[in-house]
Amino acid sequence: MGLFDDLKGKAQELIGGNEEAIKDGIEKAGDFIDEKTGGKFADQVDAAQNAASDFVENADGQPAGDAPAADEAQ
Repeated sequence: MGLFDDLKGKAQELIGGNEEAIKDGIEKAGDFIDEKTGGKFADQVDAAQNAASDFVENADGQPAGDAPAADEAQ
C-alpha cells in the first residue's frame, strides 16, 4: 500500500458518519473566503468546494463517475 492509499484510508476513517457536518464546514469555509476576498476568487473557491464535497461523498471507496479507483488503475 502506497502513501496515497494510506492517507486516503485515514481520511475515510475520519469522514465516516460525519459527511453532512464536514460538507457544511466546507461550505462555510468557502463563504468566509469569498467574504474576505470580496468574491474575487469565487469561481476557484466554488470549484474547490465542489471537489472537496465530492471527495467526502465518495469517501466510501467508490470511484466518482466512471474513473477507476486508485487501486484498480495499477
